[in-house]
Amino acid sequence: MKKKKYYSLLKKYTRILAPYYDTVTKFLSLGRESRLRDKVVDFTCARNGSRILDVCTGTGKQAFAFAKKGYDVIGIDLSEDMLKVAKKNNIYQNVKFEVTDATNLPFEDNSFDVSCVSFALHDMILTIREKALKEIVRVTKPKGTIMIVDYALPKNKMSRFLIYNFVKSYEPYYPEFIKSDLEALLKKSGIKIKEKLPVFLGAGRILKGIKIAGD
Repeated sequence: MKKKKYYSLLKKYTRILAPYYDTVTKFLSLGRESRLRDKVVDFTCARNGSRILDVCTGTGKQAFAFAKKGYDVIGIDLSEDMLKVAKKNNIYQNVKFEVTDATNLPFEDNSFDVSCVSFALHDMILTIREKALKEIVRVTKPKGTIMIVDYALPKNKMSRFLIYNFVKSYEPYYPEFIKSDLEALLKKSGIKIKEKLPVFLGAGRILKGIKIAGD
């Protein structure tokens, strides 16, 4: 029942937000979103010719950042409304979008050199988050790169307090996510973190990992 309610709310939420999502996220990031997307690509440091999967791509901003650098990209999302925006804004021949549930990816094992999920895990209930990560690991090649971009908390106590209370005002699943041990879950899922990069003054983080499942 909890899973059914989650999917119902997600579909309703994305239908309402899709037309305004790019404007809202640009405002929340104070104009730094595009630089973050490019930073993720640079931090990934994927070799030429890499095949990229962008999970929960939304309106495609991260997928476009990878495509701009010449990579072949597939962006997947459960929301048809979000993908309509992505397809409308797509100016690249090397990226395509598919309506797909992250917990049931329609790709063969070991299909992608790089898999990325950007600011989406915090929007998932734990059971969905676990399934999505297992699927991401499954479709990534052995020793392939897995990029996780999401919220974090600064070390400074006052900054932590302010950011936590601000973000939870508009992100319903954020409190559970931010209090959870994400890195432990990634390890359990078969992802070994190799590098970390704080962003947005510590309110966000980029984690670069490799697939270790099946070793």
